[in-house]
Amino acid sequence: MNSSGHHHHSTGPGDSDGTDATSAATDPTFYRSPAQAIAAPRETLAYVVAFDRTAQRPDALTVVDLDPDSDSYGTVVGWEDMPGTGDELHHFGWNACSSAFMHEGHDMTGLSRRYLLLPGLRSSNVHVADTHPDPRNPRVVKTITAEELAEKAGYSRPHTLHCGPDGVYLSCLGTASGDGGPGGIAVLDHSTFDVLGKWETDRGPQHLAYDAWWHLRHNALVTSEWGTPAMVEHGIVGEQLLNQEYGHALHFWDLAAGKHLQRVELGAEHQMALELRPAHDPEATWGLVDAVISTEDLSASIFHWHRTEAGDWTAEKVISIPAEPLEAEKLPEFLRPFGAVPPLVTDISLSVDDRWLYVSCWGTGELKQYDVSDPAHPRETGSVRLGGIGDRAAHPSAPDTWLGGGPQMVETSRDGTRIYVTNSLYGAWDDQLYPHGIGAWMAKIDADTDTGGLTIDEDFFLDQEDFRGLRVHQIRLQGGDASSDSYCYRT
Repeated sequence: MNSSGHHHHSTGPGDSDGTDATSAATDPTFYRSPAQAIAAPRETLAYVVAFDRTAQRPDALTVVDLDPDSDSYGTVVGWEDMPGTGDELHHFGWNACSSAFMHEGHDMTGLSRRYLLLPGLRSSNVHVADTHPDPRNPRVVKTITAEELAEKAGYSRPHTLHCGPDGVYLSCLGTASGDGGPGGIAVLDHSTFDVLGKWETDRGPQHLAYDAWWHLRHNALVTSEWGTPAMVEHGIVGEQLLNQEYGHALHFWDLAAGKHLQRVELGAEHQMALELRPAHDPEATWGLVDAVISTEDLSASIFHWHRTEAGDWTAEKVISIPAEPLEAEKLPEFLRPFGAVPPLVTDISLSVDDRWLYVSCWGTGELKQYDVSDPAHPRETGSVRLGGIGDRAAHPSAPDTWLGGGPQMVETSRDGTRIYVTNSLYGAWDDQLYPHGIGAWMAKIDADTDTGGLTIDEDFFLDQEDFRGLRVHQIRLQGGDASSDSYCYRT
């Protein structure tokens, strides 16, 4: 079933109570334009997923106080355990967001940014948490089971989701059976959370899956590539990496038809093309994606994709971050033959005004800031270090404590001045690259958005005690953040 088959909001402007999409009933956190999102009140809460690597205890959705005027600033103020164990909560997101303005003319009453959908990357269950009536106390109200996902969409290992105008698009790494591909996208109803079906009608050459996002006003969907469940669930498979078998291409699709249009090769040496960050400007047709590691020199890269005048798509490397030499005895076994630490760019975040790009170098423990006003020619403007395979750089609030992991999941506030990071990548990969233990931490970095520059906030730091020994992954900010909304109108 493709997206044109499930426009389930059948009420027209004259139906229901006559409320149209622009009325006061519209969720105030649905923003018509990027500028409106930037101008909205700042976030006071973060939702952060935490998982138990041993699968003995339930994973949790935690709530962190981000209000600097609050007595509980920088602490965990809410906690909801998942119903079972072994989910490995990873990426998660809202049931609805600013993309709802693509409904103009439909009845949007009752549709709000209320539910967080929490995919279990290992269990293939998707838990639904209600953040109302008390945003500090979200409660799991439903679970979409692995069986339903498999039966209705044919997929497993749900990874990333984005709220679209006609449903929730849930990108999955594997098929329903076994641990192979092709991975792809399941569509869920954003009110009932029923699995509506498989999104693709013609997948063409696409086999590997990872992220999926879009240029909504241009009827274009983009997907990236990681690996099949078998290639990722037990750590990086060295042989497959050196054979360049992980993903190294982007795919462009007809959003309404679910049809594959074009595969754009990044170069086979650029292994693992992960996070898609399309421009927030709804008229733009460009975006940025990270390639985690080069098999030629261990560098990491950022590619800029854009639509050409001829109407097709292309991508060029615009940032290259080199590996850092390190003595073999300080390296995890996996990296000893190379004598260097790869940056391992595992997440990137593009500010809502499309000016600043934040790049997590999880291997070297660095968070970088680039000015991408001209996305074809980024300019590095800031850097801080926390953790890292070689440095294990301490946080200023605890200068004697070495940190495991590095800046990994990165999220940017809507106004662009606050950057939040956590340190876990994925259970099996954490253990492989940080064999001495990764712990758990969350930090805040303040960004200079006039001329560039980053500063670690010394007063904001949570560690594994705060998260009760669980590892932490993605962050979502109350009211939306830089990577959870698609805007429909230009400023």
